[in-house]
Amino acid sequence: MKRWQQRYRYALIVFRELVKTDFQLRYQGSFLGMLWSVVKPLMLFAVMYVVFVRFLKFTDGTPTFPISLLCGTCLWNFFSEATTMGMHAVVNRGDLLRKIHFPNYIIVASTTMGSMISLGINLLVVIVFGFFAHAHYTWRVLLVPFSIIQLYAIALGVALLLGTLFVYFRDIAHIWEVILQAMFYATPIIYPISMVASNQDFGWAADLLMLNPTTQAIMDIRHNLLSPEYVPNVWSMVDSPILCLLPYALSAVILAAGVYVFRKHSAKFAEVL
Repeated sequence: MKRWQQRYRYALIVFRELVKTDFQLRYQGSFLGMLWSVVKPLMLFAVMYVVFVRFLKFTDGTPTFPISLLCGTCLWNFFSEATTMGMHAVVNRGDLLRKIHFPNYIIVASTTMGSMISLGINLLVVIVFGFFAHAHYTWRVLLVPFSIIQLYAIALGVALLLGTLFVYFRDIAHIWEVILQAMFYATPIIYPISMVASNQDFGWAADLLMLNPTTQAIMDIRHNLLSPEYVPNVWSMVDSPILCLLPYALSAVILAAGVYVFRKHSAKFAEVL
């Protein structure tokens, strides 16, 4: 442990300072400051609730769907923000890479951790609202941190991959914006997964969506945090236990691939930038 501390002490100090600096600069100059981390998802939730629930009737009829929509919005905002900001992190911190010697992955990790702090604040708001929105808190709440860690691992792995590609190909930012938009509509956030499962022609697509690790992590968090009775997860949607393990394995593969690609090319970042 002592050798480990000596080896990574400097890296941990840099990581902590970058997380603090990035989070402070994120809301610098704004009137509400860090309150935007709460106000922004609430505003997005209000728009989605009025348009998709009230007008388009995208609801499963359960009393927890509004709070589930809010929770899903917060989780998706985290994934979108962490991957997008992580993609730009290396290029934005190029001057730091040329001046100070430290593990380059810290730049991406610190950016994604800043998004993680915002997610923690948002989930506290979700929990408070849940007391007034028929959320059913059970012992399964203890499983939520594991699903959050899984979602963070996916976001970090994707951010490392995108951050590496963005150093060499700046067009990747526009491509990822389109992919994010497609992933948002392919994830049951503004609509219940039961709406897809009940479709006679595309009922099979519900199982396919649940095997997406991002969807699986978001649905697991909503299931364990808000209502095990009303919110399904991969274990209740997919019949095969082996297939249920697939999104968890894919999460590990995405993180491992991100770390491998980033480490392989990070030595040339300062030279390219």
